[in-house]
Amino acid sequence: MREPRLLGPIADEETVSVRLASDSERTSIERLSQFYIYDFSEMEPPGSNEMEFGEQGRYSSLPEIDSYWRVEGFRPLLIRVKDRLAGFALINTRSRHSGRVEHNMAEFFVARKHRRCGVATEAVCQILARYPGHWEIAVAQRNLAARAFWPRAIGAAPNVSELVQLEGDGEHWRGPIWSFRSATDDAGSDRDVMRHARAERAVSASADCVFLRGGM
Repeated sequence: MREPRLLGPIADEETVSVRLASDSERTSIERLSQFYIYDFSEMEPPGSNEMEFGEQGRYSSLPEIDSYWRVEGFRPLLIRVKDRLAGFALINTRSRHSGRVEHNMAEFFVARKHRRCGVATEAVCQILARYPGHWEIAVAQRNLAARAFWPRAIGAAPNVSELVQLEGDGEHWRGPIWSFRSATDDAGSDRDVMRHARAERAVSASADCVFLRGGM
């Protein structure tokens, strides 16, 4: 069994940053998404025609990627480690449970090099603090790593309340859906102490997860 990779200090706000991707950075997310889809493709069942390379040796683009730069409430985010690209997140307002929600984590990806050392958990904490309100995070039933990661990552955020786990209806979504509220995180240095302690407990699960919209 592969050992968790714990190199260097636990990731924190000084090493991990999350910010909106500009129009000119859309290409960065599109390129990173190729690795994201590649990671997810190993979960496809035998005989599946999904997630195949095209004739140019690339996967198809993520569905409706344009909307993240033009629809209100849709946010494309880039994750960096020490100012170097390490992943991305896409947030929209489409609930997997009830039609609409303030924030839905549609896609989330951290490069393999930066997994199992707290980067994904720190990125999640920053995202939840930056966008307070009602959240949903849906994970495909077959994505075992994601199902282990997300409850720990959500629990590591000090500004989360009303956390409940729902289940998809089996037709529109198959898998767990975490519903919760996040508040603006303005607790100052006390927040950092709490986050560091929680990140240490969650770090063994920090191998970030991948899940695609429409994945069943």
